[in-house]
Amino acid sequence: MSGAPLIKIRHVSKHFAHRAVLEDVCLDLEGEKTHVFLGPSGCGKSTMLRLLIGLLPFDQGEIIIDDIKVGPNTQRKIAERIGYVVQEGGLFPHLSIAGNLSLPARARKWKKTKIQSRIDELCSLAGLEAELLPRFPSQLSGGQRQRVSLMRALMLDPMILVFDEPFGALDPIARKTLQQELKLIFNQVKKTVIIVTHDLGEAAFFGHSISLFNDKTVVQQGSLQDLLHHPSDPFVTEFMNAQRGGIQELLQ
Repeated sequence: MSGAPLIKIRHVSKHFAHRAVLEDVCLDLEGEKTHVFLGPSGCGKSTMLRLLIGLLPFDQGEIIIDDIKVGPNTQRKIAERIGYVVQEGGLFPHLSIAGNLSLPARARKWKKTKIQSRIDELCSLAGLEAELLPRFPSQLSGGQRQRVSLMRALMLDPMILVFDEPFGALDPIARKTLQQELKLIFNQVKKTVIIVTHDLGEAAFFGHSISLFNDKTVVQQGSLQDLLHHPSDPFVTEFMNAQRGGIQELLQ
């Protein structure tokens, strides 16, 4: 996609109990690309994600998604356009895997045959064995739970997928495997993807565009090469140098 951005964030600020957590954030996010919100803990990147998808109200500015302004009156329209993958999967422990997957569709009164057809499609896409569908989340590995969470987010075929620190609870081997699988899935489904992470290697692996947050705002948005070779702020250089070891393989 080229031309006008799918998501426009204009001068957005957010306070909690008179303490600023975001100030004057401006971003353009292009459709059908993978965007990464990167930065140290407490910099505001996860809060920005929650404002974008309507989980929190913002104090100033505006967010426009697919020409719809984010706000209380448009919450349902925005929700229909976004699939949200939360930290550690966020699956309901009392529901089977099939129950977790079908929940968004049942809420919209899809027919059982349509739900089953969509689940079959998603199992094929995500590489999840059909015999796992009757099981419960506690009976799956961490990587499998994250895969199911992605499938649930894709159930209604949203135009945007968002991930908040999706790999933090996984061991290194499961983490690398899931990252590789997700990148292949992203290439197939051609969605706009937003990933929140503090890990530069992860940002470099996924991101067409990286937005580096620090001290309540975005200090630079661009490609990995932009941030490495054309830093706009001393913090960009400091952050990149501190994590450079994590991207050596990608730079060779």
